[in-house]
Amino acid sequence: MSEQELIARLADAVVERSKPSIPLSVDLWDIRLVAGFLKRSESVVRERIVCKSDFPVAIRLPTGKGERGHPLYKVKEVIQWADRYREK
Repeated sequence: MSEQELIARLADAVVERSKPSIPLSVDLWDIRLVAGFLKRSESVVRERIVCKSDFPVAIRLPTGKGERGHPLYKVKEVIQWADRYREK
């Protein structure tokens, strides 16, 4: 296999594994992703942060069983919420 063929195969593999990115303005985060962004554990986020009255309201999509799904949060709103706590 030539170097050019190897490069082409690698490029194809990268494209296949790449996920299209969702713009932050419309993306949703679950507790795990919110925790990662805030540099806190999932349990701290679940028990101490998302329950704050000024934290963005959760979106709970319906499940196939008609129940409410796990909480999701608009990325843009979570980032704006965190920015409000920036020291001046």
